[in-house]
Amino acid sequence: MPFIPHTEKDTREMLEAIGVDSIADLFDEIPKELMIEHLPHVPHAMSEMEISRLMRRRAKMDGSPMCFIGAGAYEHHIPTAVWDIATRGEFYSAYTPYQAEASQGTLQVIYEYQTMITQLTGLDVSNASLYDGASALAEASLMAVRSNRRVKTGRILLAPGVSPVYEQVAAAIAGAQGLTFERLPQDTASGNIDFGSLQEGQEPVAVVVQQPSFMGTLDDVDRLTDWAHAQGALLISIVNPTSLALLKPPGQWGEEGADIAIGEGQPLGVPMSSGGPYFGFMTCKQKHVRQMPGRIVGRTTDLDGNPGFALTLQAREQHIRRSKATSNICTNQGLMVTAATIYMSLLGYEGLVSVANTSHANTTLLADGLCGIDGVDRLYDAPYFHEVALKLDRPAAPILAALAERDILGGFDLSSIVGTDALLVCATETKTEADIEAFIAEFTEVMTSG
Repeated sequence: MPFIPHTEKDTREMLEAIGVDSIADLFDEIPKELMIEHLPHVPHAMSEMEISRLMRRRAKMDGSPMCFIGAGAYEHHIPTAVWDIATRGEFYSAYTPYQAEASQGTLQVIYEYQTMITQLTGLDVSNASLYDGASALAEASLMAVRSNRRVKTGRILLAPGVSPVYEQVAAAIAGAQGLTFERLPQDTASGNIDFGSLQEGQEPVAVVVQQPSFMGTLDDVDRLTDWAHAQGALLISIVNPTSLALLKPPGQWGEEGADIAIGEGQPLGVPMSSGGPYFGFMTCKQKHVRQMPGRIVGRTTDLDGNPGFALTLQAREQHIRRSKATSNICTNQGLMVTAATIYMSLLGYEGLVSVANTSHANTTLLADGLCGIDGVDRLYDAPYFHEVALKLDRPAAPILAALAERDILGGFDLSSIVGTDALLVCATETKTEADIEAFIAEFTEVMTSG
C-alpha cells in the first residue's frame, strides 16, 4: 500500500470537520497517568534513509550462523520463485475470500493447497489452515469432543512424544472449556509409548500421537491407533509434512486410520523468521467434516457449466452466533498457505522425497559423528527421521553458548524436559557434508576444552 502523508493543513481541516481541537482529544478516554511523552531510547523521528541504515545495521546483528536446532521449526531450502510469486500484489494484499465472484484466484490456490495436504496425510478433507501447529492441537481436541459425543470425560491422552509446547498451548486454549490433557506412560529406552503399561477403560475422548515425536523418534502408530479406537477414542495425529514424503500417512495408520491429522506447515516453504508467522494444517475423515473449524474451499460449476471455487459448508469461520461456532480463534493463514502451495508444486512428489531422504541421511551422519565424541550418546534407541536426542555427560547450556560464539546454533536444550543433560539436534537438506564435519569438529573442541 502506498504511503500517503497528511500535511498540517490536511490534519487541521479533518479535525475541524469532526469538531475537535487536536489529535490528542481523540484519545481523551485514556487516563492521563497512563500517557507517556516518549518511549525511552526511541528517537522522536528519523528520516527514511536513517531508518533504512538502522534496520540494516540491526539485521546484521543476527549474523548467519549454521543452524542445527529443529524442535518444531526447520531450515529448508526455499526456491526463490516461491516468495517471488507469493509476494505479488494479487496474493500479498488480497483480502479474505468471502466474495467468491471477486476471489477466484485466491480460492483456487487454497483449493489446490487442500488437495495437496489431503494427499500428504491420506485423509479426506482439509480446511484452509489455522494459526499454527500448536493451536491446531487445541482446535483438534475441541473438534474431537464435538465429534465423539458419546464420551463425556473430556480427557485427551497424549503420547510421550507430543511437544510440550503444543500441550501448553492446547491446555491454555481448551483447558478452560473442560478438557484435561494427560500423558500416556513412556518407555525409557525408546522414549515412546510403553504399551505394556497402558490401562484399559480410561474413556478418553481422544488420543494424540506425534510422528515423528518432539524428540525425533518414530513410534508404533499403527498399534496406538488401534488401541485408541478400541477405547472408543478418536486418534489425533501430529505430523511433520516433510516426513510424510517417506512415512506412512496418518490416514493409513492401523485398521481404520487416524481421525484427524494436524501439524505445523512451516517446513513447506515458510522461512523460520524468528518464530513466525507460520500456519497450522488440519485434515480429517469425511464423517467429521461438519465439526472441522475454519474455512473449506470447494470446487463447483456455475449455471453455464464453468468450473469455479467457493467457500463451502460455512461462509466464514467467525460466526455471528458465537455459541454455534466450531471455533472463534482459528483463521486462514492465506499468505503462508500460498507459499506452501507454490513450494509443493515446484518440488512435486519426487522433490519432497529427495528433501526428506537427504534430511534423514544428514541427521544420521551428524548423530553418528557426535556420538563418537566422549561424553555424547543417543538418549533413545528408537528409529528417527531428521532429529536425534543426545545424552551428555555435562549441562547442555554452556556447550550451546560456546558453539554460539563460534557461529553455530548447536541444538535445543532438552534438560528441563527430560530431567537429565540432553540435547536435540537436527539436520536438513540445507547442510552439506562439510557443514556437518565442521559442526562435529567444533563440538569436539568445546567438549574437550571444557
